[in-house]
Amino acid sequence: MPRAKPDRSLIALVAGFGVLAITVLAAIVLVQQQQRAASRVAHTLRVENQLSLILARVQGAESGQRGFILTENDSYLDPYRIAGAQLPGELAALRAMVIDSPDQTAAAEQLRVAAMARQDALSRTLAIYYSGDKVGVRLRFRLGQGKAAMDDLRQIVARMQATEGRLQQARTDAARSWASAVVAALAASTVATLALGSLAFRDARRRLALAVRTGEALAAANNRLMAEAAQREVAESQVRQMQKMEAVGQLTGGIAHDFNNMLAIIIGSLDIAKRRLATDLARVEACLDNALDGAERAAELTGRLLAFSRQQPLAPRVLDANRLVSGLSEMLRRTVGEQVKVETVLAGGLWNVSADAGELENAVLNLCVNGRDAMPEGGRLTLETSNAHLDDAYASAEPDVTAGQYVMISVTDTGLGMPAEVASRAFDPFYTTKGVGRGTGLGLSQVYGFVKQSGGHVKIYSEPGVGTTVKLYLPRSQASAAGPETVAAAPATSPRAVEGEVVLVVEDEARVRQVSVEALRDLGYRVVHAPDGARALVELDAQPRVDLLFTDIVMPDMNGRKLADEVIRRRAEVKVLYTTGYTRNAIVHNGVLDAGVALLPKPFTINQLATKVRQVLDGAGVNRG
Repeated sequence: MPRAKPDRSLIALVAGFGVLAITVLAAIVLVQQQQRAASRVAHTLRVENQLSLILARVQGAESGQRGFILTENDSYLDPYRIAGAQLPGELAALRAMVIDSPDQTAAAEQLRVAAMARQDALSRTLAIYYSGDKVGVRLRFRLGQGKAAMDDLRQIVARMQATEGRLQQARTDAARSWASAVVAALAASTVATLALGSLAFRDARRRLALAVRTGEALAAANNRLMAEAAQREVAESQVRQMQKMEAVGQLTGGIAHDFNNMLAIIIGSLDIAKRRLATDLARVEACLDNALDGAERAAELTGRLLAFSRQQPLAPRVLDANRLVSGLSEMLRRTVGEQVKVETVLAGGLWNVSADAGELENAVLNLCVNGRDAMPEGGRLTLETSNAHLDDAYASAEPDVTAGQYVMISVTDTGLGMPAEVASRAFDPFYTTKGVGRGTGLGLSQVYGFVKQSGGHVKIYSEPGVGTTVKLYLPRSQASAAGPETVAAAPATSPRAVEGEVVLVVEDEARVRQVSVEALRDLGYRVVHAPDGARALVELDAQPRVDLLFTDIVMPDMNGRKLADEVIRRRAEVKVLYTTGYTRNAIVHNGVLDAGVALLPKPFTINQLATKVRQVLDGAGVNRG
């Protein structure tokens, strides 16, 4: 009896089923491995967050203790008390997190000992302070024991974070590898399913059932993959949040450092002046001048921050950039010194631009001063203008750039140049490579903010040992330039009132209102004042004559713009001058002052107030809200 031939299709079907079973099992195993890898990544992030929390807790306790000793304000001890209550539990939680790593467990123990020792040291310092031995407390500060202990603690945290960083990278790589393997397994499953479909042609019902089951398995694996992808997105968002907080920390730290220095000058000088009023009047004026200088520097810092954040109110007009650069070049030759040769290359047929003349001058001057500082041994500083067209290809490669026609103003120095990593951060606020006391780190960021607020683009090119070029691109204006672009110099003496002129001052902050009222009265004006819009309208109706409304913009109930509109409705002849420390949309829209609006930004000097009031009353501003 002849042997029956094996059914080849059946053999192939069985083999295909075997391949499919293997690939599905592999996919399940790989998904589990990928889940574990992703869980380990999330664990690493939790450890890093716990380390940051512990370090912040210890630093807060130390800062609070110092604040209490300096000010005797008991509320400063809150971080210290919270640290005493929370640190042991947080340190124990950290140890539990790293128990699977002997090295990290040992480091966690070192951190616990250092942190609790630092907390004990703070307690001992407070005990000395409470005992009345303030000399002993100061001696402990001078010895620098606290700094050394904090440095050791930070080093421990840094080592643990570095270890966790390496673990995170390894675990992230592992998660990616498992994900790739899952995809490959799923691809193999798909191929096996198709093969089974072709081989099981004779048995359609069985092939269909197998296809349905295989599809369900694939769908389940795909759902798991999607869930894992969502988890990875959450982990990545946490990392992005940490990076954002680091950037915010750099910004706030820079602001606090510079403002504290300026406040130290102001407070210290005023305190000395107050002490010398009765004994040394000759030196009081010097102290007051020093305080005024500190205040003006603080105001300048605020202006630069507003420029960087694109929130300063601009008053753009049509400019001839060649005329502006020519006007600056003579002053620059005197400013940069004999060692630096200043050259200008002005393009013929240059287009006009629409920009704030004063801010554009400041931007070019900032770039020239940076160029001079980059050439300590002297060199060449070149200012150049040209027409430029930024095409779609360039615009697509650069963020926030619109293709079109621009006027380019560039400043080139032959100085030290910058490596790529420094040039990439040149526009960051408070980032500077200059020595201590030689720069705030806001010059280039102010230029960047002004150009962006003006709808333009800025690009920096630099090569170490060769020099640096910064190019400002401002949108072309089709209108004609009206006249010189330079800002008029302030008069030598403060302009005074014409006899009988009356100013209505409206300001909700009492002390600010008092300063404005006293200043205007010293300038010869008759002044009536009000703390809000409603009271101002009452004063207006009671006065037979009001020549000028000098009003703050940001006030409760009725803002300055609404008040001005109502004043003009009642008395069309009244001129309006606004003042504000910051405003977004009452008289400024898209960063530009509304047409016909006169604004005196806070803070201002008496001379600036006198000049602006006189300009508005004499017709330089218009009487509108």
